Amino acid sequence: MITRFFLLTALFNVISGLNFPSSHELTPRSMDMARSAMDYITKSPSPNHAVEQGVNMLIKADFVKLDERKPWPPLKNGGKYYFQREHTLGSSLVAFTIGHHYSSSSRFKIIGAHTDSPNLRIKPKSRRTHSSLTLLNVETYGGGLWHTWFDRDLSLAGKVILKNPSGIITQRLVNLKKPILRIPNLAIHLQTGPEREAFKVNKEDHLQPVLSGYIEKVLGGNETSSWQKGHEPKLLRTLASELGVEISEIVDFELHLYDTLGASFNGLDGEFITSSRLDNQMGCYVSLQALLNHADKGLKNDSDVSLIALFDHEEVGSSSTTGAGSTLIEESVKRISGAMREEEDGQDLLECQIRKSFVVSFDMAHAEHPNYSTKHEKFHAPKLNSGVVIKTNDNQRYATSGQTGYIFREIGRKIGHDVQEFVVRNDCACGSTIGPIISARTGMRCVDVGTAQLSMHSIREMGGTKDVEMAVDLLEAFFERFREIDEELNGE
Repeated sequence: MITRFFLLTALFNVISGLNFPSSHELTPRSMDMARSAMDYITKSPSPNHAVEQGVNMLIKADFVKLDERKPWPPLKNGGKYYFQREHTLGSSLVAFTIGHHYSSSSRFKIIGAHTDSPNLRIKPKSRRTHSSLTLLNVETYGGGLWHTWFDRDLSLAGKVILKNPSGIITQRLVNLKKPILRIPNLAIHLQTGPEREAFKVNKEDHLQPVLSGYIEKVLGGNETSSWQKGHEPKLLRTLASELGVEISEIVDFELHLYDTLGASFNGLDGEFITSSRLDNQMGCYVSLQALLNHADKGLKNDSDVSLIALFDHEEVGSSSTTGAGSTLIEESVKRISGAMREEEDGQDLLECQIRKSFVVSFDMAHAEHPNYSTKHEKFHAPKLNSGVVIKTNDNQRYATSGQTGYIFREIGRKIGHDVQEFVVRNDCACGSTIGPIISARTGMRCVDVGTAQLSMHSIREMGGTKDVEMAVDLLEAFFERFREIDEELNGE
């Protein structure tokens, strides 16, 4: 008996010392995919830039551009297409592929994400002066952790509308990149202990960033519009110089403040990603990459439409022409179905396709915080670098149901990827996503998922490096495996 004990102990020690590969282990592939995602986010300081980066990825893969404002050319089996809601430099994007075996019994496999994040945005009259300094008059967008914006090197990016002397109107993206703004904290010596403990950001008074160390007269002259007079002359000169135009050509803009520090690896082994806008430009990136992977190798065996939709304005309710509350999904499905319709197809073809279709709402999820673990429901506390999270809320803050959750778990099982589960505590408020909005508007089944992160809505968030690879693989598997699982579930 003693001999057997020592033999078993020795065998256990040998086995424990072996380096078996783990699905959570960092590999060259996972590091490369995370690096690519970080590059996408760093180059996307505004929703418009996020769409531009996505369009560049699609063009490189030979996707064909469509225009919502015009009749579409005939769509083809095996085709790859995309369009922007605003057509030029938009903040929302739809891209889709049509399987080689598409037929009237086909369905739509959809992934939705959003391009926007909480930030500060310039007001229509942005010039503000105080204490011999020029400030920038900004508005809060979404529900940010605004105290994290203090003492950061900030810059501006977004869309500028131009009108040249000939009256031709164009739109250009701009990214100033260099630090030109800062929101300074109040010195500790000017606060009492109780004031420090009770610190609360006043969003109107405390968040106005310093732009310049002197006050300049406003622009004058007959060629200066009343709109231009509401902005700091040096800011307009900086924008004009960056774009290579005259100040008089700038007639409007949509400019966003952002942290100039780009995405980076963190942790002793680079196992974490720290970046602005992980919520939800990470969702945009993994959706795009999954569709590109599927387009590269999955269309020959596909019978359906695989589609991604990247929406704007999720952080403020999605009720806009470019948000998930718009007609974007409905019209996309209707136009694709109509373009592929055969003469013998029945009149209710579209309704049948909608009933068979499925939406994955991909938004970031709350990882368990090591310093605030009591804020998590202990049986549903996702971990970083541990796979995609299914988000469930019976009060319909998330769209996941028993059936849709099962389908997504089964996709993961088929490729050997475990999924995690998240349910908020009963005594905590629950955020929401585009999932319930799309599901209610279209009648499509939907599951809410995402990768885990810390510091959600901070100016700098934290996610898992390995989670990028696992998310892309699982979303790609959704495009490739959904039909077989759905047919098994419904006895087709």
